[in-house]
Amino acid sequence: MFKSAFFAGVLVAATTMVFDWAVAAPLGATLNMRADQMAPVEEQTEPGYEAPAHFKRQIVAYNGSEAPGTVIIDTPNTYLYLVLNGGRAMRYGIGVGRDGFRWSGVQHITKKAEWPDWTPPAEMIARQPYLPRFMAGGPTNPLGARAMYLGNTIYRIHGTNAPSTIGQRVSSGCIRLTNEDVIDLASRVNVGTKVIVINSADHRAEAPMVTAPVSLRLR
Repeated sequence: MFKSAFFAGVLVAATTMVFDWAVAAPLGATLNMRADQMAPVEEQTEPGYEAPAHFKRQIVAYNGSEAPGTVIIDTPNTYLYLVLNGGRAMRYGIGVGRDGFRWSGVQHITKKAEWPDWTPPAEMIARQPYLPRFMAGGPTNPLGARAMYLGNTIYRIHGTNAPSTIGQRVSSGCIRLTNEDVIDLASRVNVGTKVIVINSADHRAEAPMVTAPVSLRLR
């Protein structure tokens, strides 16, 4: 893990409480780095971390009515589904918003980015004035390896350099996947993809979906 005295306290808070990010190196160290020089974030920030089996990317059965290519975010159960052909869906483990920051609705992907830069929105800076105003894309960037921007909102589906937060409610409303999974998802969806975000105790009432025992676990 990259560490500095400046960010050590912030990193602890980020992984346990309130942020869409986990920063583990001085900002200046990343400004001149480009994506082709960067190793996967997980290898640097949480070496040896192994996700629980149910959060690993896998194909499950699906009998809902959404068309193949649709993304369904099941916030209460911290899963993201990409509907496939043949009554199947790809399921990913995700991190979601903490209390007061979860939301629901239908959006579309309006932009995709590789190793995106991060400019915290004004709303986040107002709550957390110590955040950087800008961070270049790279291994310490909270958006991770890919970002998919949702409509005209401040929310994104993005990677993370803290994979142990998958399954947790820690963000300010963004949906996070491991870098490996967000790279996979980004390769399967396009700008214009429909994204359904569910935040309900009974998610089947909003988007009928049945997941069966895993038929194929991806490596």
